[in-house]
Amino acid sequence: MDDKLVKLLKNDRFAAFIGIELVKMEPGYAVAQMEIMENHLNGVNLIQGGAIFTLADFAFAAAANASGHVTVGINANIAYFKASKGKTLIAEAKEVADSQKIAHYNVDVFNENEDYIAKVTFIGYKKNRGSSL
Repeated sequence: MDDKLVKLLKNDRFAAFIGIELVKMEPGYAVAQMEIMENHLNGVNLIQGGAIFTLADFAFAAAANASGHVTVGINANIAYFKASKGKTLIAEAKEVADSQKIAHYNVDVFNENEDYIAKVTFIGYKKNRGSSL
């Protein structure tokens, strides 16, 4: 993994605060995970949707920025399929399409039992393609 990019991702203070860990990262692909703790639960004792989205967003950021060019999300759509009963969530980000300025990604969120929890589609904008991280 690129040291500069890893440092940038570690600087994501909110992701660190909620316990997201980067498992794998390469251009166009990343895996991140998060152990579920009490503070991830909502009022009805299910994993809060924002926690699931944040995990997916972090995986997208790792995959999209792994090429070394700053890419930021400009649109996202999430579908929740199932409430997770597991102790860990895993987000796997995969590039679907890429152009000079725009990239499309799908991020699938599973638990450790491989239950399909959510899918997030992201559109990313590549800032100043000529400069790197």
